[in-house]
Amino acid sequence: MDGKQKEHYTQRQDTSAVRHRKTCKTNEGAECLSQPSSETSNGANKRIPKRAGHLSSPSRDDHVPVYTLVLVLVLSVCTRFYKITEPPHVCWDETHFGKMGSYYINRTFFFDVHPPLGKMLIGLAGYLTGYDGTFPFIKPGDKYEHHNYWGMRAFCAALGSCLPPFAFLIVLELSHSKPAALIAASLLIFDTGCITLSQYILLDPILMFFIMGSVLCMVRFNTQRLRPFSFSWWFWLLLTGVCLSGSLGVKFVGLFVILLVGINTAFDLWRLLGDLSLSLLDFGKHLLARVFGLIMLPLFLYTTIFAVHFIVLNRSGPGDGFFSSAFQSRLIGNNLHNASMPEYLAYGSVITVKNLRIAGGYLHSHWHLYPEGVGAHQQQVTAYLHKDYNNLWLVKRPDNSDDLTGPPELVRQGDIIRLEHKETTRNLHSHFHEAPLTKKHLQVTGYGINGSGDVNDLWQVEVCGGKKGDPVKVLRSKVRFLHRSTSCVLCSSGKTLPKWGWEQVEVTCSPYVKETPNTQWNIEDHINPKLPNISLSVLKPTFLEVLWESHIVMIRGNSGLKPKDNEMNSKPWHWPINYQGLRFSGVNETEYRVYLLGNPVSGFFCTLFPKISCRIITKDYLLSSGHLVAESLESGSVCFNGGGMLLLGWLLHYLPFYIMGRILYYHHYFPAMLFSSMLTGTTYSRESIWGLGCLPEVKNNLMNFFYLFHPLSYGMRGPLAQDPASSMAGLRWMESWEF
Repeated sequence: MDGKQKEHYTQRQDTSAVRHRKTCKTNEGAECLSQPSSETSNGANKRIPKRAGHLSSPSRDDHVPVYTLVLVLVLSVCTRFYKITEPPHVCWDETHFGKMGSYYINRTFFFDVHPPLGKMLIGLAGYLTGYDGTFPFIKPGDKYEHHNYWGMRAFCAALGSCLPPFAFLIVLELSHSKPAALIAASLLIFDTGCITLSQYILLDPILMFFIMGSVLCMVRFNTQRLRPFSFSWWFWLLLTGVCLSGSLGVKFVGLFVILLVGINTAFDLWRLLGDLSLSLLDFGKHLLARVFGLIMLPLFLYTTIFAVHFIVLNRSGPGDGFFSSAFQSRLIGNNLHNASMPEYLAYGSVITVKNLRIAGGYLHSHWHLYPEGVGAHQQQVTAYLHKDYNNLWLVKRPDNSDDLTGPPELVRQGDIIRLEHKETTRNLHSHFHEAPLTKKHLQVTGYGINGSGDVNDLWQVEVCGGKKGDPVKVLRSKVRFLHRSTSCVLCSSGKTLPKWGWEQVEVTCSPYVKETPNTQWNIEDHINPKLPNISLSVLKPTFLEVLWESHIVMIRGNSGLKPKDNEMNSKPWHWPINYQGLRFSGVNETEYRVYLLGNPVSGFFCTLFPKISCRIITKDYLLSSGHLVAESLESGSVCFNGGGMLLLGWLLHYLPFYIMGRILYYHHYFPAMLFSSMLTGTTYSRESIWGLGCLPEVKNNLMNFFYLFHPLSYGMRGPLAQDPASSMAGLRWMESWEF
């Protein structure tokens, strides 16, 4: 290091010390929270100053947060477990996730757009508390009767009860202010929306538990920077990775907290790289430790979740049709499991034809016609995601002749065939009418009577990668069907038809003849008594192939969740202001009604304080000259280092919903609401903003409004809110509130 570098480095250390002393003076007498020393590999041997409020300190004052934390936990448990068994019927999405828990108990394979961890834990909780997996979960309102459902609800409530204590610890660590931590915890304890989400068989409390766990572990790991590679340093690093894998294992929304931790880690590594006292070898150790703890470990655990998922769900179920034929051959009870069938396609065979696009569906038809104004008024041809008799087709010669006495003749590359629908005896047909949804494609219909039709029923078989004369292999050959009259190719567009098409997948004839999975098909079921059978056990895929396919199916299924006709679709701008809630149970005054809506006081503060925090952070940044920003970060500036991280967490969990094309609901906002609640607490700690403490007023308002609105969470019967005799009379402040 030359003379100028030494002088600059000394100035940086002196400036950091000055700013650090100022921070200590403004912390209401609390001891200094950190010293301006570098993180080195020997940092574990340095003396760590006592931290105000540290739970392990022996002083009298430092025991106060323990009692406060216990109080927070008790209040949280009481508010979540109160009336946990009511109502004794299925509420809202319990019909989905309760049913999926039953599938795990029965080991029945199903499809869902979310990763499996949350449903597995729900099923495990039900199994351990005596639920036998026999309740059908058909629709909301169905009575549980003698079925033991409380264990699954209690499990979700237990995880939901952890959220306020987690918020308390996070804000206490970031702000070193007990009142600020208590405000953050109180906002969650008395939030009617957070209570409602925690009391039912849902993924939300499980997801939020892992998100908050990730943030808490990340914050605790950041405090260990003076003890690198110590036991506590490794413990919080690895526990962060465990919680990250749990977040992603419940819902893909967990990617947002992974991004938050990734940004925090990048800043941490950048700080270490600028530490001139740290050798490149030591920096490499820090980098590799974080790669192991925050990338490799979460990936291993996330993959393990799917391995357990596939081992447990080994029986055929309602999710089979979303996956490829090879995938289905793994499932006990599926017609492809340990099955045998003719190896080569022949004329006279009865077959099912499956599109190779993930979740592309089986070629399907039924007696229903396309409505007037949608192409020709002929029989519908669609792609259907489930096994069904209407998926069966008969392979016939182009002249419509059938030789039932001679030996079977194989279908080969370049052959011209007809496909006759087994149930309706109409032929697969196309013509110069535009498709229902994909307007640049042509319509595909069922046409003719008893197999008779016209030249528009002729299709040429093309084996992808084959040559003329090659036979068509069942399951293994990728086949395309070229329409002879229009030169287009049979295609599953992936678009969902309206209700007149039974919300099945659109089938078209594409003029774009390039090979894509949408235009490629394989023969799955194959019935022909004249041909010898072979075993299909050789087609079972590897674990990595199954893992990849399941993710493609989940992602496409998630993007396909579009609003249905007349279905309520919440908007992201509704959420912070509690513009519109969500009905969990009941509609009229004779029913048990539960309504998801946040505490108005919580909503007010959690909407206001992110804006205030933005102003504070901007002011902190502008007051810091270029080379002092790093010192501001190192000295623990409350709103730059703590509030800034929480503000970023709120933005990451909120803004992406503005660009999502899928259907949205109010409950999607609650992970972001956790961050805004904590941000409210950390911003409160900047007493210069308010001049006076406001904790009693905040707590009183929260309690008052919780008392007024608690029937929304715990259920109500009798007159609706517009009736003066209602328990909610005068509290329906917005027309969009539906209670």
